Amino acid sequence: MAQPLPIRPLPFEPRFEEVADDEADTSRAIVEALRYIIETTYEDGGHAIRSVHAKSHGLLEGHLTVLEGLAPELAQGAFATPGTRPVVMRFSTNPGDILDDNVSTPRGLAIKIMEVEGSRLPGSEDDATQDFVMVNAPVFIAPDPKAFLKSLKLLAKTTDKAPSAKQALSAVLRGAESAIEAVGGESAMLKSMGGHPETNILGETFYSVVPVLYGPYFAKINVVPVSAELKELTDQKVDLKDKPNGLREAVNQHFARHGGTWEVRVQLATDLKEMPIEDATVEWPEDQSPYLTVARIEVTPQSAWTDERSTKIDDGMSFSPWHGLAAHRPLGGIMRSRKPAYEMSAGFRAEHNGCPIREPR
Repeated sequence: MAQPLPIRPLPFEPRFEEVADDEADTSRAIVEALRYIIETTYEDGGHAIRSVHAKSHGLLEGHLTVLEGLAPELAQGAFATPGTRPVVMRFSTNPGDILDDNVSTPRGLAIKIMEVEGSRLPGSEDDATQDFVMVNAPVFIAPDPKAFLKSLKLLAKTTDKAPSAKQALSAVLRGAESAIEAVGGESAMLKSMGGHPETNILGETFYSVVPVLYGPYFAKINVVPVSAELKELTDQKVDLKDKPNGLREAVNQHFARHGGTWEVRVQLATDLKEMPIEDATVEWPEDQSPYLTVARIEVTPQSAWTDERSTKIDDGMSFSPWHGLAAHRPLGGIMRSRKPAYEMSAGFRAEHNGCPIREPR
């Protein structure tokens, strides 16, 4: 029997989205900045990589189980029907160039759920997957597409420039961030510039940051480690000295001996003022709408990163919130403006690597 919700979700209305008159121009400029990054790294390395989140640290294959007895408001889209489906998880860090892990930047998680049925988003009509793309912070670094473009232009200028200087700067920024956190604070800007603590990526909670449709409602989504072995890794320091791929080594070491379990949780919007769509820097208050569990991801011990698996997932797959169901259409200017960028990045990699990118079935 379905459990009643502790909240009353707000039904989505098209008027909740506000499209700026020049948003199309901003989207084109975002694509240009990201294309500069991907062209620069390709020219230097001879292999096309993603324009953001280029370096993967864990490539896991497991299963996602949608829970039984969900309230009707939670049983929507990819989570409408109880059951177990294959899932791929890709852990990464933010930059568009492949850096030593001593340059410690925000982390990302992309998940691809397979065997998903339902009405599809345009461009994915022939697919049977649902992607969610997340970072390890509850809010985005910029409120809207124009602000995002400004930060992206700064990032593009540093692509493939002075890796040793980036490592030194990262050490300084980590020290500054540690000092702020010691008094109970946190700086998203310092973390984004290279000041992220050198902790195990498997202990992180990941957030969609920006909302998506959730059937007739709208929501944010997160993925939380819940098995004891993963929870022990939260905030656990990782020794990255002289280990350019130290995060990847830590992930491989864990899954050589252990599996892992995460919960997929949904935060349904209840108030448009407190939970806006168009400002991606606003953290939705959990005291008004808590994250509620809708599914569980389970991964057994495995080789978490190999060259073969990198070819299959890093080169052979793309992850985009626009791969999926109409019931989970991405919302807000940040999401709308990034759609052509996802398409550009996947197309560039497919063309220059000679490796077709297809949605798995």
